Amino acid sequence: MKKILIIGSGGAGKSTLARELGTILGLEVIHLDTWYWNPGWVETPKAKWQSIIQDLTLRESWIMDGNYSGTLDIRLSVADTVIFLDFPRILCLARIIKRRFMYAGQSRPDMASDCPERLNWEFLKYVWSYPIIRRPEIIKKLSQLTANQQVIILCEPTEVRNFLEKVSHY
Repeated sequence: MKKILIIGSGGAGKSTLARELGTILGLEVIHLDTWYWNPGWVETPKAKWQSIIQDLTLRESWIMDGNYSGTLDIRLSVADTVIFLDFPRILCLARIIKRRFMYAGQSRPDMASDCPERLNWEFLKYVWSYPIIRRPEIIKKLSQLTANQQVIILCEPTEVRNFLEKVSHY
C-alpha cells in the first residue's frame, strides 16, 4: 500500500481514517479539501484543479481522501488501494451535524484555511442522496479496477477500527 485513495460520503470519516492510516504507515496524507478550496470557500477553477490532481498523484506515495468525482478516474487509475467508506446516510448526516458544532466558526484541520465549518441545504442533500446517486457509480468504477488494485469496502465504524488494528500489525 503506497498510494491509498479513501472515498465515501461526506461525514463518513475519510479524513479521520486518512490521518490514522498515515500515522500507522508513515505515508503523506493529502486532504483534497485543502487543495480544492481557497479562502472564503472559493472553488479552484476546473483546469487548475485537474493539473493539481495530476501533480499530486505523481508523488511516490500518499494517502488521499476526498470525492471530487470530476477527478476520480485520474486518482483511481494510479491508486494501488482504494478504501470506500460505504456508511449509512443517517450516520453520515449525524456526523456532519456534529462536525458543524464542533468546528463552529473555524476551519477543520483537513480543510483549507479561512473556510470556517458550515452546513447548508445543498450539502445535506448531497449526503442524503449519496447512496442513491453516487454510490452506484462508485461501485461500478471499483468493479472495473485491475487485479493488482486492492479494494476495501468498509460499511460501519467497527470495520474501520478492525482494519486499522490489522494494518498496525503489518
